Amino acid sequence: MITYLSNNGDAVLAALRQHIALALIPVLIGFVLALPIGYLGVRFPWLYHPLVNTCGMLYSIPSLALFVFLPVLLGTKILSPLNIVVALTIYTVALLARTVADGLKSVDPLVVQSATAMGYRRLRRLTDVELPVALPVILAGLRVATVANISLVSVGALIGVGGLGQLFTRGFQLFYVEPILVGIILSVLLAAAADLVIVLLGRLVTPWTRFQGAAS
Repeated sequence: MITYLSNNGDAVLAALRQHIALALIPVLIGFVLALPIGYLGVRFPWLYHPLVNTCGMLYSIPSLALFVFLPVLLGTKILSPLNIVVALTIYTVALLARTVADGLKSVDPLVVQSATAMGYRRLRRLTDVELPVALPVILAGLRVATVANISLVSVGALIGVGGLGQLFTRGFQLFYVEPILVGIILSVLLAAAADLVIVLLGRLVTPWTRFQGAAS
């Protein structure tokens, strides 16, 4: 495997960079889109169950089928990375919108009432009180979405765009185990690193959870 890396280091690094971009750009876009959608599901209770059902339906769509269908819908080429980005953004929104809604629903009503009594208007109460309290739940969903995206990017290699997944297809086509092992190891390390970053970020932005854990 060391010999393979020394001979193909540039190609592996290029695949790794593409994998990171294809996995994390949809996470960022999906997170931004999921926040208002999840909030609407809490702000208007009659929207919550349709939101949950729609998100579940979207997330159940097979990834390969979505990768193949999107070029027809978007008018892009089959090998365009945009297809992967859009597909994974859909999955991210489907996963995080419900997580955001559940996180906001988990906020103690007494906390919301106290903030209202202190003069917080709806937007400020959301940004300064409700979202910070809901962050542990939201970040847990973000961890799942990020790791899932890192895994799903590899499926795109079946249509010619897939970051580290290209090492898998190359290895299977050539009956060569080294690129497969490199792809698997780097995918696992990338998922673990991304998960760790989110955990550390969560501890940084929600320091009160550490004190609660110590007190318990």
